[in-house]
Amino acid sequence: MKSLVTFIITLLFSSFVWSGYLEQDQDVLIPDDWARVGRVSPTEELEMTFALKQQNVHLLEETLRLVSDPDSAQYGKHLSLEEVSSLVRPSELTQKVVRQWLQSHGITNCLTVHTQDFMQCTMTAEVAEMLLPGSKFYRYTRDGRFVVRSSSPYSVHDDVHQHLDFVGGLHRFPPKGQDPLSNRKNSKAGLHLGVTPAILRSRYNLTAADVGTSQNNSQAVAQFLEQYYHPADLAEFMSLFGSSFQHMSTVERVVGTQGAGKAGLEASLDVEYIMSTGANISTWIFTNPGRHESQEPFLEWMVLLSNMSDLPWVHTISYGDDEDSLSAAYMMRINTEFMKAGVRGISLLFASGDSGAGCRHLTKGQNSFRPSFPASSPYVTTVGGTSFKNPFKVTYEVTDYISGGGFSNVFKMPDYQASAVDNYLKGTAGLPPQVYFNSSGRAYPDMAALSDNYWVVINRVPIPWVSGTSASTPVVGGMLALINDQRLLKGLPALGFLNPRLYKLKGQALFDVTEGCHLSCLDEQVQGQGFCAAPSWDPVTGWGTPNYPALLAALLEK
Repeated sequence: MKSLVTFIITLLFSSFVWSGYLEQDQDVLIPDDWARVGRVSPTEELEMTFALKQQNVHLLEETLRLVSDPDSAQYGKHLSLEEVSSLVRPSELTQKVVRQWLQSHGITNCLTVHTQDFMQCTMTAEVAEMLLPGSKFYRYTRDGRFVVRSSSPYSVHDDVHQHLDFVGGLHRFPPKGQDPLSNRKNSKAGLHLGVTPAILRSRYNLTAADVGTSQNNSQAVAQFLEQYYHPADLAEFMSLFGSSFQHMSTVERVVGTQGAGKAGLEASLDVEYIMSTGANISTWIFTNPGRHESQEPFLEWMVLLSNMSDLPWVHTISYGDDEDSLSAAYMMRINTEFMKAGVRGISLLFASGDSGAGCRHLTKGQNSFRPSFPASSPYVTTVGGTSFKNPFKVTYEVTDYISGGGFSNVFKMPDYQASAVDNYLKGTAGLPPQVYFNSSGRAYPDMAALSDNYWVVINRVPIPWVSGTSASTPVVGGMLALINDQRLLKGLPALGFLNPRLYKLKGQALFDVTEGCHLSCLDEQVQGQGFCAAPSWDPVTGWGTPNYPALLAALLEK
């Protein structure tokens, strides 16, 4: 009887009834900076990631709200990975249908994760194109790096369509990282005092005693763009700039493969500064350029989080892509992955980007602002950027004109920020024309820190004038890790998803940034100007920058 059922299922999946596309709105245009090398050999092995439909996503979202709201009786009662798995694990039917669909094409080399909602399978390009009609795999190159992607949309069998969110490894080219040295137009940069750990600790009121002491605390940075840090650079950086506070000079754990060759500027920046504000706290680095050319490095990191029961409490990530280049199905599923992290007590911080409000050319003479994802996700804390008002002194801060911010075109505004954003929209004169942004979307960033003119050690050499929200994000992450340290010592849970609590502070314990605007479309209507800073929350610097002792006191209460 079993063999008869298998025969029928095989017959079913070998028929030519195909559904529509899983990601109909996914941009399949090849970015200009990637050059096509040629068609992939039919026998070449690829690795595809199948995102299986999860159960109880609405219950997951409600659980996240309850454990993140300080006014809830469930506040801080985070779930274990096992509990998350029990909540969202795909149904037995979904798992069976997807597995049998794969097996009907001879695909048996698959790995699954603890939560059983991702499967990663190896197959030849020929089999992949039969499995996913419409797909055609080519090799592309940029700056000496190669990836394998499909240049056309893919579909799946009608019976599988309802059981999958998307398939990873076909689209989504790795975005080009911002060059932290090339995004400055300020000709006076050479006169700036330069940001160092001592400057940051002075501005944000961290004392020599503000260092980690808890054994159960850790923090992490995640890197995806074939960027690596060098241990010798970190040691040199701390010897130059870390003498005024107790610190660690080595990373405790590297998850992934550290590449050879020269160190990357952004990777060095991330690790050197999270370990400066989050001083003396155990630090991990997730480094994931993708083990195979067909993998999506960011997706690989998300899959990894679903498979590790022991993770750092704070993760900072300097990574983003234009919302309009990604499918809604992909972003919605990634949001669910963020929720899974949040209910476990993990704080995810993303850089808001270095393009201001961004700009998308719609038609001749008509532009709109261009939000970035994951910065626009309602389930992460997004960090913008500031500069010193006086470049020669530790003064108050103003907007850094590159600081990413705006309103999502995909995700509706979450309840936790509705009042703050409404006050900004109603109380601010000179807003950009309404056609440029979606005033009902998730607004970001949530907070900010200095992002202008950092010192970084790379390849054993101190380099000045490094800038971007990839600097401000680990700075804030390190301070949140310090606050977690104090919470854990008091027997309190980790902060977890911060936003509901952050917005209830209404700017308390942060330095409000009220001067300056960020950049946007160079056209007649907005003339290069996006949003401007204002009292309380704004879509350039969020609620402002951390006043560490006040923020610590506010977040230690419960």
